Amino acid sequence: MSMSFDQYMRDMVQPMRDELTRLGIQELRTPEEVEASLPDAKGTALVVINSVCGCAAGQCRPGVAQALQNDITPDHLYTVFAGQDKEATAKAREFFAPYPPSSPSIALMKDGELVHFIERHQVEDRSAEEIAADLTSAFDRYCR
Repeated sequence: MSMSFDQYMRDMVQPMRDELTRLGIQELRTPEEVEASLPDAKGTALVVINSVCGCAAGQCRPGVAQALQNDITPDHLYTVFAGQDKEATAKAREFFAPYPPSSPSIALMKDGELVHFIERHQVEDRSAEEIAADLTSAFDRYCR
């Protein structure tokens, strides 16, 4: 029995996708879905650039989960998966200038404009609790 590489990767990353989607975060898997969601999102939108790395598992996704327990949260919750949904991720990153591509990373947008961004290096060296505190502070500031 053989399994294709693509099927193997889908099976491997599905739990990583589920970790965010079970929080109510909508996956954007194509450039068209990104284009239909991000630029015209009224209010605030959180965009998590997910990845398979250890810092995504240990700090990023748990930090996002904790932050979404805050009383004030973004109006829209989205995620793209770097390395898996490559075209969707590339399209989403167009909205995060001047920041270079990094994953995992987290963007907060307001009325289609980037207002807060957490880069990979800010994920790697911090705990989930610190990331959650950073996000909740941004939520309190921008999501009212």
